[in-house]
Amino acid sequence: MHRIERSKTNLRGILAVCMVVAGVLHFAQPEPFIRIVPGFLPAPAALVYISGVIEIALGIGLLVPAARQIAAWGLVALFIAVFPANLNMAINHIQIAGIPDAWWFQAIRLPFQLVLIVWAYWYTQD
Repeated sequence: MHRIERSKTNLRGILAVCMVVAGVLHFAQPEPFIRIVPGFLPAPAALVYISGVIEIALGIGLLVPAARQIAAWGLVALFIAVFPANLNMAINHIQIAGIPDAWWFQAIRLPFQLVLIVWAYWYTQD
């Protein structure tokens, strides 16, 4: 296997594990996720649980060759869909234990969403 292909495979596994862990956290510790759901959206708790299921399913889907492309497109859509929650957290200075509420952290954290989108998009071509 070529070095780039091996790296792509390894990074796919890392993204998949991160998504499954994030999805599980939506159930294990839903409160921080609920707190950052923008006020204009209905049923914040339900949205957090639904997004948790979607994250787990898409993370697993990245590991299944037949589902890889659709899972990658799903992650692109998910990362775009959850961006308003990240903005809400930054703009309204919503404090979450263990996450700094500082301008420098948000300056890194918010653009990182684009990195996640590009990372997932990389697998739409598999």
